[in-house]
Amino acid sequence: MTLIIIVVCIAFIFDYINGFHDAANSIATVVSTRVLTPLQAVIWAAFFNFVAVFGFGTAVAKTVGSGMVDITVVTTYVVLAALIGAIVWDLLTWWLGLPSSSSHALVGAFAGAAVAKAGTFNVIIVSGWTKTLIFIVVAPLIGMILGFLVFLLVTWLFRSRSPMAVDRWFRHGQLVSAAAYSLGHGTNDAQKTMGIVAGLLFANHLIPKFEIPNWVIVCAYVSMALGTLSGGWRIVRTMGMRITALKPIGGFAAEVAAATSLFGASALGVPVSTTHTITGAIVGVGSLRRLSAVRWGVATNIIWGWILTIPAAAGIAALTYYGMVALDLVK
Repeated sequence: MTLIIIVVCIAFIFDYINGFHDAANSIATVVSTRVLTPLQAVIWAAFFNFVAVFGFGTAVAKTVGSGMVDITVVTTYVVLAALIGAIVWDLLTWWLGLPSSSSHALVGAFAGAAVAKAGTFNVIIVSGWTKTLIFIVVAPLIGMILGFLVFLLVTWLFRSRSPMAVDRWFRHGQLVSAAAYSLGHGTNDAQKTMGIVAGLLFANHLIPKFEIPNWVIVCAYVSMALGTLSGGWRIVRTMGMRITALKPIGGFAAEVAAATSLFGASALGVPVSTTHTITGAIVGVGSLRRLSAVRWGVATNIIWGWILTIPAAAGIAALTYYGMVALDLVK
């Protein structure tokens, strides 16, 4: 029982790191456009990350917890190895300033640990992975297309306004769009840890059926909000300043596009990457001005981070599990 408590605590530490790592997704545009200071931005984002606890469902949590890996193979040590794999990859990419996906790190590590335990890939539930893998490509494309279209629409609607008036309007508008994006971020990302914790509780017969207890929901959202409050400034620079230069109208368009994508994916129960959606939206906004406005070299490096995340996290988790076995820790 002590080990289970420790692993649950580690799960919420991962959620904290997730918020810390992905704070850039919520605040990069609003900081880079200077609508809010970094401190104001993280407080704003953390508040709306937490507010997502009220009434946004648990469809994503159920997909992650029981729809991607055969729940019968899950043990406390599998979950522990998965969390270690995801945390190591998150911290490494944070150190490198690379906006990789915490979501994909977690599901990849969960799969890697489960395969290491079972000794076969048959424990992978293909139907659960199909949506996730498709959305690795689809999520940034949707974000990019929506970012392009929203920016095109607001630019046309405000075409007769002076640049100063437009800037003033959208400095206020970005407060709303940043709040909406933070709600979407909390809605989708916090649920992944909920699913892992619920899987752990179910595997140890601490809950009668696979469901998400209320205390798990609250703890996940609190952990993520606290992590966001801490901020991840290395990645903020990459997301908000290095991909393309943004003004308030562009930041507004990117955040609205990404928030729309996240709410849609959450309603479908798809564990998408908030990093992918906001990056795609920023690229879409930048490309409307001109293709050269996007620093494609930086964007390419980010995409490589996306491609490597699932296999890298899976590999770290599998090695962690094998290490536990070698040390005779697995009971």
